[in-house]
Amino acid sequence: MVQQSKLTYDPAARFEVESTEVVYRDDGRTPLPMTVFSPRHDAPGAGGPFPALVRVHGGAWNVGDRAGNERIDRALAECGMVVAAIEFRRAPDHPYPAQVQDTNYAVRWLKLHADDFGIDPACFGGAGDSSGGHTMMLNAMRPDDPAYAALPLDGGEGVDASVAYVIAICSVLDPYTRYFYDRSDGTPERAKRAEAYFLTTAAMKQANPQMILERGEPVRLPPVLIIQGDTDDNIPNNVPLMFEESYTAAGGSVQLEWFPGMAHQFARQAGPESDRAIEIMRSFIARQIGAWAA
Repeated sequence: MVQQSKLTYDPAARFEVESTEVVYRDDGRTPLPMTVFSPRHDAPGAGGPFPALVRVHGGAWNVGDRAGNERIDRALAECGMVVAAIEFRRAPDHPYPAQVQDTNYAVRWLKLHADDFGIDPACFGGAGDSSGGHTMMLNAMRPDDPAYAALPLDGGEGVDASVAYVIAICSVLDPYTRYFYDRSDGTPERAKRAEAYFLTTAAMKQANPQMILERGEPVRLPPVLIIQGDTDDNIPNNVPLMFEESYTAAGGSVQLEWFPGMAHQFARQAGPESDRAIEIMRSFIARQIGAWAA
């Protein structure tokens, strides 16, 4: 008889959240930190173990930092989970696939060190916004890709970078289409940042969640929640629509949530629509953890 897991995530819970700064990788040149948000260990009912979420920030693969998403990360953690917001190598000094490699490594590292943070290593999710959503989606679809899992982890033999679900917030799910949209829409700076990361349009097509699905390549298909404003001038509306269609056709599950009148990265700013987006994320996480635990 299979015993049901006791692991839960309650969108109505409100734990006091503490944060811890750690370096998850240091190659002697570029130390990579993460901020770990978790329920205070001394709070009532906060004994864990908790589910975990690895969070990848946006910034067109070149800029940005993990602090920009703290409002969302804390809001998800206070319902009973550990959220690890990571930094990673960036373009132009570190082109593709460096960012995906660091994300893959961070997931494996956190699984290996799960006991240190009160985490259940079997229940991991992934999230990212804008270019970070692209990065997490690639890792989620191909956690065992040799190019992405190339960084060795001491003591991590047998630990993989798979995630049970993905939250994609205003995400670049088709960097090739977005690149030409930027070039034609008068936003050359974003196009230049894509060039700095991918180097070639061939790489934009190869490292492309949408085109990977269209090519019928073998991938994992964890459930996906897409949060998208319909006036986002950074992500054309057809990008999440096409991804939803292709991912579903391949056998995956997508929950696409539209936010009328909302621009790019709206969920980071305080307001009623941002609050609604956070509640949708919490409910989505609870369903995925409930399904996993059963």
